Amino acid sequence: MTDATTNSETTAGPVVSALAQYIKDFSFENPNAPRSLAPQEKSPEISIQVNVGGNQIGEEDYVVDLTLEGKATIDNEVLFAFELVYGGVFRLRNIAAEHVHPTVMIEFPRLLFPFARQIIADAVRNGGFPPLFIDPIDFSALYRQKIAELQAEQAQATVS
Repeated sequence: MTDATTNSETTAGPVVSALAQYIKDFSFENPNAPRSLAPQEKSPEISIQVNVGGNQIGEEDYVVDLTLEGKATIDNEVLFAFELVYGGVFRLRNIAAEHVHPTVMIEFPRLLFPFARQIIADAVRNGGFPPLFIDPIDFSALYRQKIAELQAEQAQATVS
């Protein structure tokens, strides 16, 4: 009789494990309170920036940081602003080399996003506003855009 750990360790198929998730950095600002909490005649403009960073930290281990920055404004007056860096440590086994980078930069942020989204929704609600539920993010499209930007920079550097 064998135990489940031994069986999973010897399996030749791909294995992805989430080892840890954590808030690396977080801030929420409500700079014009209590005035900003009064009923507003207009809906706020909300802007959100997303960034993903990942590094290998061991033979099979990777750290990924998902950064979400945003603010809500009305007539250039900030109602609230936030910045969250939410991290995770993941382990990859039996993944082909060409699939490692896309897995780290697409799939791991996709796993982290729902937790980061909830942290921001709770902070905005606790700041006195209706919760902000960020729309799902297409990390695959974000990855392709970043690769295209890097290729354009390399092509520009070659021409210069």
